Amino acid sequence: MERLRGATVIVTGAARGIGAAYAMALAAEGANVVIADILDTSSVVAEITSIGANAIGISCDVTDNASVDELVARVVAEYGKIDALINNAAIFADISHKHFEDIPDAEWGRVMQVNVEGVWRVSKAVVPHMRAAKYGKIVNVASTTALKGTPMMLHYVSSKGAILAMTKAMAREVGEDNICINAIAPGLVMSDGLVSGGNWSDEWFDNNTNSRAFKRRAMPEDMVGTIVFLASQEANFITGQTVVVDGGSVPH
Repeated sequence: MERLRGATVIVTGAARGIGAAYAMALAAEGANVVIADILDTSSVVAEITSIGANAIGISCDVTDNASVDELVARVVAEYGKIDALINNAAIFADISHKHFEDIPDAEWGRVMQVNVEGVWRVSKAVVPHMRAAKYGKIVNVASTTALKGTPMMLHYVSSKGAILAMTKAMAREVGEDNICINAIAPGLVMSDGLVSGGNWSDEWFDNNTNSRAFKRRAMPEDMVGTIVFLASQEANFITGQTVVVDGGSVPH
């Protein structure tokens, strides 16, 4: 079934990890997928096109207005529209655990710049095109850390708490334009960057897994069904909501 046939979807931070999994699932559902990342996008684009789906890669820094504007202009020039945006780009896997009073100012600022301001910048760039079409879907990637109050990474948790609030407020501002804005809140997912990052212990993974109803580690593939649903027309009457996808660790 191709629930997104002909739709144009931008996925930020999709050159690796969960973002790449999102992109591949959306493409498999018939979407024209735009892989937007500061990293090399060629491998993900090649993997998608190898199955006969459509994807292009565009270098984009979500913290820079000019870069974001160029992204949106190129997508509109290529496809003529933007049906959905997945705000996935974020700093997470490279963060080391530390008490909040030990977080350097520069590190705090960078996390907020990417994780919060980046969502705002890309959203405000695509909304005029969605408004003109009287249709659009924005899915913001939050985190269950903001619902749990997970310690030792206050800047990340605070940034994802902001995403929960932004999703609700943004949805109310664009409802009359038939634009749906929702969030997905994954639990700890075994993405490429997380596994290879070296900042995470087996004890941390095990403690997280043991808090779930499903006693197993989460994989990127566990997240994609919710992303596809929220980006599709099946979710046309859902907005301002956060869907927790964490195996039952945080009933919400």
